[in-house]
Amino acid sequence: MHKYMRAVGFSHFENRRQLQELLTEVVMNSDRRAMTMDAVSSYQDHTLLGEFCKNFADGLGIAVCGEFDDDEKFIYEYFYPYLDGSGITSYEDVSVERHADKDSYAGVCDDVKVGISLIFYLKNKIPYIKAQATDKLPIRGTTLTLSALSVSGSIMLPIKKDKEQIERVKQASVNRNNLMIAARKGDEDAIETLTLEDMDMYTTISKKIQKEDIFSLVDTYFMPYGVECDQYSVLGEIVGIRKTKNRITDEEIYILTICCNELTFDVCINIIDLFGEPQVGRRFKGVVWLQGYINFPEEENHL
Repeated sequence: MHKYMRAVGFSHFENRRQLQELLTEVVMNSDRRAMTMDAVSSYQDHTLLGEFCKNFADGLGIAVCGEFDDDEKFIYEYFYPYLDGSGITSYEDVSVERHADKDSYAGVCDDVKVGISLIFYLKNKIPYIKAQATDKLPIRGTTLTLSALSVSGSIMLPIKKDKEQIERVKQASVNRNNLMIAARKGDEDAIETLTLEDMDMYTTISKKIQKEDIFSLVDTYFMPYGVECDQYSVLGEIVGIRKTKNRITDEEIYILTICCNELTFDVCINIIDLFGEPQVGRRFKGVVWLQGYINFPEEENHL
């Protein structure tokens, strides 16, 4: 059973027979399906890949992936729960790599606002495989919509800030992003300035943390979590809330839109796994599994 199935409302599906019935329902009555020939298979000249998706609530559900044999029979390989994100999270270019153990893909996005390489599970692999098979990579002008699933989270109160402080934080963020861009291009002065700023910040926090709570000093963060590269520990401000219900299990699910390190994306979490009452302006703290959907330019959508 996939660890994050409970995030989309399947917290009690622990029986293998129940799971197989559920996956059969997804394949037979899918809301979306996509297929393509994989011309770069290492063990076969041509393999017809298939992906079947079914929503069990508004914007979230299960995807079943596999391939078709010579008799056109679908052979299930793996499945994963998903959340359809909203809006655009990043305009930076994305690179994609295939996972070693199965025919799934990871995406990497270097967004200066975060300061680290964002690694996510790619949800729309079929358009990417089509582009790869027809030698149309790299495709420029793509955007990225991130979403995330969580099985453990809590709600925290916001840090009180006046208008002047908010404007000062925004300006400092703009200045830092400009320095990061310059540093990427090899500007030695920018690299030195960033290094000095980090040292000053470390010194300031080290002094304040002896008397103040860490979450009153840190407004938001985005950090890798554990040994899996697409899982992160996040703290971000809630800017939108939606509650939905799984049509099969009747379990209630929160879909929170959070702003974390200037990245805005949706997080879904089962109501039983969330500690506290979410409200716009409060903060969400938890561990998430990051997913991404690459928005290809309109003219490339039918490769």
